[in-house]
Amino acid sequence: MSKAYTGGCACGAIHYKVSVEQVVMNDCQCRDCQRRSGTGHGSYLTFVDADVKLEGDAKHWEVAGESGNMKSHAFCPTCGSPVYLTFAGMPNLFTVHAASLDDPGLYQPQMVTYRIRGHAWDHTDPALPHFDKMPPM
Repeated sequence: MSKAYTGGCACGAIHYKVSVEQVVMNDCQCRDCQRRSGTGHGSYLTFVDADVKLEGDAKHWEVAGESGNMKSHAFCPTCGSPVYLTFAGMPNLFTVHAASLDDPGLYQPQMVTYRIRGHAWDHTDPALPHFDKMPPM
């Protein structure tokens, strides 16, 4: 990896730096991601065993995913921007919202998850692998 992934919230109160390569970039069409993004899907980069540096104090919202696993959504208490997610059942994963990157051009989706919840008006790349749920890791 030539450089770290950096990003944060819209107002700059929260910032992160991840110093490992991502393991997957995906568009997720589950209802939780639709509601949080205000669109048809959320876009994410996920890292394993990441060396993460966080600045600022995020608020956290805990929710059970469709699998039943608990997710912790971190967002800025000032501007409300979603920034990152962690997972109780997989504590070695760290996931960031693609739009929170300082350079969103680094995001290049590799798959679409929860296609079963997708809407006809939400056009994801048809060339990508699409999964009705989360594929096995």
